Amino acid sequence: MSKKQKNFSNKILRINPAAPQTDQILKAADIIKKGGIILFPTTCLYGLGADAFDAQAVDKIFDIKQRSYQKPILVLIHDKKELAGLVKSVPPAASYIMDNFWPGRVTLVFEAKDTLPDSLTAGTGKIGVRLCGHPVASAVVSAVGGPVTGTSANLSGQAGCSQVADLDSQVAEKLDLILNAGLLKGGMGSTVVDVTPDVPQILREGIVSAKDIFAVSDRWA
Repeated sequence: MSKKQKNFSNKILRINPAAPQTDQILKAADIIKKGGIILFPTTCLYGLGADAFDAQAVDKIFDIKQRSYQKPILVLIHDKKELAGLVKSVPPAASYIMDNFWPGRVTLVFEAKDTLPDSLTAGTGKIGVRLCGHPVASAVVSAVGGPVTGTSANLSGQAGCSQVADLDSQVAEKLDLILNAGLLKGGMGSTVVDVTPDVPQILREGIVSAKDIFAVSDRWA
């Protein structure tokens, strides 16, 4: 264990990435429900998890990341049914993309419901949503019973981390719990697609190429 890790080793729980232990998942979910912040594995990188409907908890995420309030934060869901509480509508294009590329891999940007914290949407009126692609993330969000933030665990402008050993100590010291699922695959992260225009727009090309996204475009044309 590195010197950096020793500073926050008391917050770390080793968790099975394929079959997460129930007691650890429930502990993480309880912390989130009480307004706390956890570190947990997402599809490619570790993320910061907070209750997406808790404005104060969302504000903590901005503080931890030293992130501009002009940049929205994406959320993770456990089931497509949870979209009903987050977005105003699900365009046909979004349905086709979800059918082809969820879970994980693609984050879709929808028109947000007015009930969401302003900081979550950064005043854009839009919200990025992704269906969990990692067993631990899926279990945590399911146990919370609602959407959880999934932004990468890094200081704004710096690289995300694919292993807990690389977590910045400035981030770690402000967390309530760290779920260590070992080394993640890393990489570019999810592809971000805005599905609010008539023709979806690629905001960030990631795991899924723009070519693959638009390969199904004839289905919603």
